[in-house]
Amino acid sequence: MKQFDLTGRVAFVTGGNGGIGLGMATGLAQAGATVAIGGRRGDKNQEAIRQLTGLGANALSVEIDVASESSCRECIDRVAGELGGLDILVNNAAVAIRKPPEAYTLDEWRQVIDINLTGAFLCSHAAYPYLKKSGRGKVISIGSMASIFGLPFAVAYAASKGGIVQMTRALATAWAKDGIQCNSILPGWINTDLTSSAREQVPGLNERVLSRTPAQRWGDPVDFAGIAVFFASSASDFVTGAAVPVDGGYSIQG
Repeated sequence: MKQFDLTGRVAFVTGGNGGIGLGMATGLAQAGATVAIGGRRGDKNQEAIRQLTGLGANALSVEIDVASESSCRECIDRVAGELGGLDILVNNAAVAIRKPPEAYTLDEWRQVIDINLTGAFLCSHAAYPYLKKSGRGKVISIGSMASIFGLPFAVAYAASKGGIVQMTRALATAWAKDGIQCNSILPGWINTDLTSSAREQVPGLNERVLSRTPAQRWGDPVDFAGIAVFFASSASDFVTGAAVPVDGGYSIQG
């Protein structure tokens, strides 16, 4: 459908070199977008680029530290400069530290908040002039089930992901006048490098996830291709400030 066609649009996906980020980048590329991915590991970036170009996509990678304002600005300026603008920003980069709240150090708290929440703001801030100029700007920020549920073993992660939802709503109201829609996606339990360690660190997690999820499985990164295309395309031009779970029904199970 033409509404979902991203031909001629440029997308930048932070944390796009693996997991959910690469799943979304793949969907955007398949819909016709030129895709830039940002990550801290150059080797992993290049492997992701090989996958995207293998689909026939025009793709670029940049090494970014989203906790650094200068890195965010430099990378977004480079993407827009080399690819002819920026239409879509996907704030996906994230980390998690799992331990009881009382065991956190201030440095650990700051690390998670700086990457997950402040990094999303810094990228959005740097991207704003380009998104406004585009006339069809989209900001897609990745929250979590932790945006709506308490996680006793990941207090900083939960705080950062709750903040993502509220930041998205604030940006949506501020930037609507500029033709920019801002929405968030709330992944459930997805098979990624981040959650594989959670299965090891949290006893019984796999069994609890499967018992609560109506779909009776963990999600896969490919499950995010469609929602990314929807939020990035003109199909969502009258949708802003939304927070959509992609969780196999986890959040609605009684």
